[in-house]
Amino acid sequence: MRSDSNPLLREPVPPMASVGLLVVFPFLVAYAAANDLLTMLIPNRVSLLLIAGFAAVAASGILTLPEIGTHVAAGAIVLVATFALFALGVIGGGDAKLAAATALWLGLDHLMDYLLIAAVAGGALTLALLAARSHPLPRPLVGLPFALHLHDTRTGVPYGIALCAAALLVLPETLIWARALGA
Repeated sequence: MRSDSNPLLREPVPPMASVGLLVVFPFLVAYAAANDLLTMLIPNRVSLLLIAGFAAVAASGILTLPEIGTHVAAGAIVLVATFALFALGVIGGGDAKLAAATALWLGLDHLMDYLLIAAVAGGALTLALLAARSHPLPRPLVGLPFALHLHDTRTGVPYGIALCAAALLVLPETLIWARALGA
């Protein structure tokens, strides 16, 4: 049977898809988490690069058109939900954009896993920050601007760390990951 007549039988995945998935995605989400930790900001370019990376991987043929649609739906659902939370002052705008761009890569099949893990990791991060902020900053950290900012009780939580952790835990369970590895 020809591979173009059955979407489950595929030609080998182009190297660009594997590189995009195995290198670019983890690098971008890790960069977002590190940037959020150090500056409490997630640059718009990170979310835009995640979207562009997904478009390139999807265009490589790793996903069928209906599958691409479910990934776009996941991103759109998360974008609407997180921007509502942003409007309520619950999360930052960078977190909202990063969550949506990440959901685009994970798709509907693993969206709830991603959101649950991000919520648990974010809760643990918040509790750890609250505990750390209730004590004086250790002397070796006093000279570090990011530590002072992170320790400030008026500063929020760098939720990009939780989003990154959740994305990296869930991604290996996805269809897009299996296809990139040729499984």
